[in-house]
Amino acid sequence: MSDACKECIKGIYINREYSWLQFNKRVLDQAMDLTNPLLERCKFLSIFTSNLDEFIQVRLGSLSNEAKDAPHEVDNKTQLTAKEQIAAINEILPALYKASSETFHFLRNELYSKGLNLIKPSELNEKQRANAEEIFLSSILPRVSPVVLDAKHPMFKLENLKTYLIVRLERKGRSMFAIAKLHALTPRLFKLAGGKKVHLITSEELLSLFADKVFPGFTIKQKALVRITRNADFDAFSKDADDEFDYDFSRLIQTKVEGRTRGDIIRLETNSELPSELLTFLKQHLETKKCSVYVVPDHFDYKFMFSLADYFTYENITDLRFNAHRPVFPQILSKSTDLISEVKRRDIFVAYPYQSMDVLIKLLNQAADDDRVSSIKITIYRLAHNSKIISALLRARENGKEVVAVMELCARFDEENNLDNAELLQEAGCTVFYGVEDLKVHSKIISITLDEGDKVSYITHIGTGNYNEGTAKQYTDLNIITANDEIGADGAAFFRSIAVLDINHEYSRLLVAPHSLKRGLLAEMDKEIAKGSEGVIRAKINSLTDLESIEKLVEASKAGVKVSLVVRGICCLLPGVENESENISIISIVGRFLEHSRIYSFGKEGEERVYIASADLMTRNLEKRIEIATPVLDSSVKKRILSLLALIESDNVKARRLTSSGRYEKIRALSKMINSQEECIKMANSL
Repeated sequence: MSDACKECIKGIYINREYSWLQFNKRVLDQAMDLTNPLLERCKFLSIFTSNLDEFIQVRLGSLSNEAKDAPHEVDNKTQLTAKEQIAAINEILPALYKASSETFHFLRNELYSKGLNLIKPSELNEKQRANAEEIFLSSILPRVSPVVLDAKHPMFKLENLKTYLIVRLERKGRSMFAIAKLHALTPRLFKLAGGKKVHLITSEELLSLFADKVFPGFTIKQKALVRITRNADFDAFSKDADDEFDYDFSRLIQTKVEGRTRGDIIRLETNSELPSELLTFLKQHLETKKCSVYVVPDHFDYKFMFSLADYFTYENITDLRFNAHRPVFPQILSKSTDLISEVKRRDIFVAYPYQSMDVLIKLLNQAADDDRVSSIKITIYRLAHNSKIISALLRARENGKEVVAVMELCARFDEENNLDNAELLQEAGCTVFYGVEDLKVHSKIISITLDEGDKVSYITHIGTGNYNEGTAKQYTDLNIITANDEIGADGAAFFRSIAVLDINHEYSRLLVAPHSLKRGLLAEMDKEIAKGSEGVIRAKINSLTDLESIEKLVEASKAGVKVSLVVRGICCLLPGVENESENISIISIVGRFLEHSRIYSFGKEGEERVYIASADLMTRNLEKRIEIATPVLDSSVKKRILSLLALIESDNVKARRLTSSGRYEKIRALSKMINSQEECIKMANSL
């Protein structure tokens, strides 16, 4: 373990940023896991680099801001300052870059054995080079924007995460610098002619190879491909909108999003060691004096890996991908034409991505047409493009229903999509709120009000994931649709509270952050602590960072309570430490689908009190967002959720156990091999 790693683990605490980097390494490990088909492993490599890009933009960006604005503040668990955390990250990253390069070469060799050659410029024979030059001149050069820099051609601002060719030129004894970029619509891969194998080369490699064609009349002395990463972290406060944008928060967010293009450069990547002249030029002209420089000899990103399937024949691709999975419409609901009446009889449970989001969309469309329905209210965090959810809401409004949407405009990297959808809803006459004060609205709730004579009743949906048809096919999430009167009244009260800026409302059944969610979960833990060795706490979450929650779990462990946690990503608690966390076990699952559901269970078998929630045990979720946890009241639904949780806990194929050393290790299978996600696919109709 490096010194940086040792600094990131102190006592029973693991630094948040270090833990996230560990998680992303587990994603990369899936690219080398031979239980995954080859093309799926290629996708994991691409996901790893995309994850890392976002981490640099957001987390390293946030730490960079903190290092300037609050240099003496420390992480409340490992007591590291922002500057110390940045230093640790920069010490750890080279090993991750090295591992990703090794992974790429491993995959590249395997792809070659299957008939696909991701050829490098240095490997081109004479005939291939001539073909590559033809491709460059006809298909790439027209899409190149070059600039030779001088007094009349000044340096321009480089775009975030875009690849550029930087060149030092010489003509008539004069040394000059130049820069070239490819248009955004330039294809990433080009196929070379000839041979039994399919030979592919990337557009940026062709740009570098034929740089002399871009700058005729010059001698190219030095060249390098580079990519910069800008700080994309920003804060948005409602007071700023009140003061500067006439109380319109959407206009503030629009300016913040546009400001990302001007964020500080915090990372510079190059495809080779930069000659001193090019490095000096970049530091002088690109504001990169303080950013870290990383050599990435292969590719800055691997998004092109997602398109490799296009170059295989149907016959050859069968074993290279996961068996196709299409989310099912639960058989028990398939014959029902009236979901509202179905919900009134019993709660409906839907588990994505094994079961289809079409259940919810069908319910919304039915509600849009039902004369009994007077209003539909919804919280929105992330939406699919061309969202069917939005279409259903617009349909409801056209039919005279009241439609209220609480649209979160600060959903990172989805701000523009949410702004566009908010405008669509507003133009149709829907009421749109942007949240409460400076709290993100991350809850997932729909409240449908039915007027039936002298009685008002409710259909309420509460889930763990976004109302997004795309992610519903890729993320594991749980959904409950209920006609329970108490949950319904709480749901209606929730939307009233948002409208009147009341974040301290006392709910009958729901736990709502920031007022009651954390308090409620800690109270449930206290009940188990009181039972001592008879107590049981189980949870499946994405992240565990909240200090108070960690301390409560350690208190439970010391009292003899059995604590079983499934934490996919960041985990700041070190389990198995004698006299501290020895009764806590923690596993992480990284598999075909992104584990995203949140389940909390308290009590031994037969006595469990179960919740599903939009929130993880993170301080930001529990104290700085509007989040919802609902108790699972229907006995049949509770049984199904507990069975699902038990299956996940038994995973010994994709699960990794966090040890007291801070390392994640494979779980040794003593009997049957269990891949919980694959088992869920098999049982999709009965989950």
